[in-house]
Amino acid sequence: MPSKLASALKSVDWNANVEKLCDDVAISDRIEKCNLRLAVWARQFENIEPNNSAIPFVREMQHGGHNVATAISLALYKPAASSMRSLLECALYYTYFRTHPTELASLVCDSKYYISKKDIIIFYGKHVRSFQDRQNLLNYSERLEAWYSETSAIVHGQVPGQWSNGFAVSDIKHDSAILEKSVAHFERAVALVQDTFLCVLSSEMWGFIESDAKEIICKGLPGPVKAAFKLDVA
Repeated sequence: MPSKLASALKSVDWNANVEKLCDDVAISDRIEKCNLRLAVWARQFENIEPNNSAIPFVREMQHGGHNVATAISLALYKPAASSMRSLLECALYYTYFRTHPTELASLVCDSKYYISKKDIIIFYGKHVRSFQDRQNLLNYSERLEAWYSETSAIVHGQVPGQWSNGFAVSDIKHDSAILEKSVAHFERAVALVQDTFLCVLSSEMWGFIESDAKEIICKGLPGPVKAAFKLDVA
């Protein structure tokens, strides 16, 4: 006799959820483009500094994008929000810990050691050349805080029912309104990941990034941003 858990899980047509998302070409294309952008950045960092001890954060960032796509396809929107927050935090951690191996060792060995998003942004403002000018041009810090606040409210249930598509397991199926919100939120997360890399690392690394990757990264960026950041595509 199947358990109550097994009965509940089997009551959801998971394949139908996936098929419905895949049949929506516009939505699935947007999710794919987000993950492509993450993959492009990840590949470049793997090529540029493969032996850096912080590279696992890049891999975890990319894995987070995969989790977002998987969760959204299954209509698990709130878990997708958790993965979005994780991948953005991993991007921040990579940019910081790649030049802070002692702190990274502490993070691994000492469960009480912690560095916050706020601490990292303050560090960039003090020690990363042109960070303040760049983040002002992109309105980066304000957008980051707004996105993070919205995401925390979703993940922690500060607004009950937000991004929830039912109260029972059997209710899990796509909701067009929540689907659009989740994909748009993912796009904002990936844009913030890219802007993190542009504000913090582009001066140091842009010359080592491959031309085809540069074209993908620069696609859609306003001309004044490319000029200010000196983002050539050659």
